[in-house]
Amino acid sequence: MPTKTFNDKLIARLKTDTRFVEPAGEFLVAAAKDSAWKLDTALVKILLSEPECKAKFFSEIDGHWVFNYNTFITYLSDKNFLANAYTRFRNKIGLNIDEKFLPERGEVALVWPYKDCVLEGGQTRQAEKRTEVFFNELLAPDEINRLLAPKVFTKWQRHTPAGEQPATAINRDADGTIRENLLVKGNNLLALHSLKLQFRGKVKCVYIDPPYNTGNDSFGYNDNFKHSSWLTFMRNRLEVARELLNNAGVIFVQCDDNEQAYLRVLMDEIFGSENFVSNSVIVINRGGRDYGGIARTHEYLLIYSKNPRTELNQLEEEGKTFDYEDEIGGFNLMELRNRNIRFNAKNRPNLCYPFYVNPSSADADDLLEVALEKQTGFVEVMPLKSQGVQTVWRWGKEKSHQNLNTEIKAKAKRDGGYMIVQKHRKSSKRQRSVWDEKEFVNERGTEHIKALFAQKVFDYPKSEHLIARVIELGSDSGDIVLDFHLGSGTTATVAHKMGRQWLGVEQMDSIETVTLPRLEKVLTGEQGGISKSVNWQGGGDFISCELMPYNAAFIERIQAARTSDELVAIWRDMSKASFLNWYVNPEVPEDAVADFIAIGDVAQQQSLLMELLDKNQLYVNLSEIDDETFQVSDADKGLNRAFYARAN
Repeated sequence: MPTKTFNDKLIARLKTDTRFVEPAGEFLVAAAKDSAWKLDTALVKILLSEPECKAKFFSEIDGHWVFNYNTFITYLSDKNFLANAYTRFRNKIGLNIDEKFLPERGEVALVWPYKDCVLEGGQTRQAEKRTEVFFNELLAPDEINRLLAPKVFTKWQRHTPAGEQPATAINRDADGTIRENLLVKGNNLLALHSLKLQFRGKVKCVYIDPPYNTGNDSFGYNDNFKHSSWLTFMRNRLEVARELLNNAGVIFVQCDDNEQAYLRVLMDEIFGSENFVSNSVIVINRGGRDYGGIARTHEYLLIYSKNPRTELNQLEEEGKTFDYEDEIGGFNLMELRNRNIRFNAKNRPNLCYPFYVNPSSADADDLLEVALEKQTGFVEVMPLKSQGVQTVWRWGKEKSHQNLNTEIKAKAKRDGGYMIVQKHRKSSKRQRSVWDEKEFVNERGTEHIKALFAQKVFDYPKSEHLIARVIELGSDSGDIVLDFHLGSGTTATVAHKMGRQWLGVEQMDSIETVTLPRLEKVLTGEQGGISKSVNWQGGGDFISCELMPYNAAFIERIQAARTSDELVAIWRDMSKASFLNWYVNPEVPEDAVADFIAIGDVAQQQSLLMELLDKNQLYVNLSEIDDETFQVSDADKGLNRAFYARAN
């Protein structure tokens, strides 16, 4: 019996409600759409009862599932068009944002071909070539569901200062959160969707240094990765990264001029423009090129928070001096008003209330007494307006009451008014938008890697000092830090040395020759990078694993083949033990082999074999872990079940 498609399952589920079925048994599309417009409770329950429908038509927000009725209605409408108006439907692909087509939106948006698609974007070696497949969210929901379904992990190993040993358990805290540093090899989009089941809403800080799409980096290998394809690639991954962030989470994305402007607009769309923190400039090269017009010495760091109330950590200043001193110690004065107009009386009314200042109460430092209740002779002070917006205090009334006249005072202004101030005792400062410290330049990262491996083994590794600043700003000790473009492993290295839990994903083969050995050196106390500044002496451990390959293994064999005979042998193996596209005849006729060999060009032959493979089955899905075809070991089964236990 053929497998039911998503469309079949959806219609069957909806037809359980008699309102959506005509007497002849046909499905009434209009009735279902009408119920969706009305947010009909019975319809919502029907859709929630089917896991695939739930995944397609609902969004999870703080433990609650919200019905995306526009998605549902658009899906029904477009499937209706599919039968008799394909051209009209096709013209709309890639021209919608948040399930609304352009004529229905009033704001400016970033739009490109295939925006509504999923791009798997896999690779294992820098020089490989592969025709990428764009899975359309409307035309190919079944393929996308299989592609992004949780995968089986294999080759589990625990790495300790004493060496490598088999992993036998997955440690969790009292709340059930996995408390392991994880190094994952495999396609980062698919790995993220697998990690999402355990780490949704758990990650505090994400840093990525993705391919810059310059033509010389890892995107240069594939002619299909033009401008729009790069944006699709990034959108797919940033969307799931946002799901992984907790409510106070922050994401840092490093890039250069090639895609910076477009990436900024894309991230506004995914994270919300109200959550934009900074587009910082990082000086990566103090010399720059001495030709080509202007010497390029900087890159960008786009920073977004999960919600607008999040503030980055401040930086500790050594040798800090203070302007004032009391019986507790030194302090400076900081205005209690929040100068960020994103926080205002309209959206934070609890932070907008009056203080009352006693003008005749000046002390030796000219600081004045304040109260929260009106008193005779006291002057009322409200937060000032800025750009016509009523600003607010940084503290709520309860906290202000607790700190009256110990930490909160007033100071007279030259214009005769008063400013409410806080005694600021921390020896800290805010990060500036230009990151120009000499230890941040790329040369520091290159020197460090050369020292570790006695030769150059990786291009353009980031400085540990730069990543340390990112982690210092975006997380605290014990928080989870994620990098899914791990590269040489700098983020994981620095997070480990700074006492953070880390998750790292890398799909290039360099993970085995550079990333893993580097992290093992960290465990034994290597002294490069930030080691001396954080007094790193070694210790801790981490688990490594990889997505279990299936068709991906055939892809690697095809790419490695150098002769027609090798490719014919691979073709015969594929016909017996791979997932081929539905339209491919699994048999290998001898006359077809002769025609194949006659082509003569190995690259063209490789391309032809690549087209036969179903890209949805690159890795083994968790749902197929017990299928004997995949020969998953008992040990891997146990660890996968331990990893996916208590999934959200």
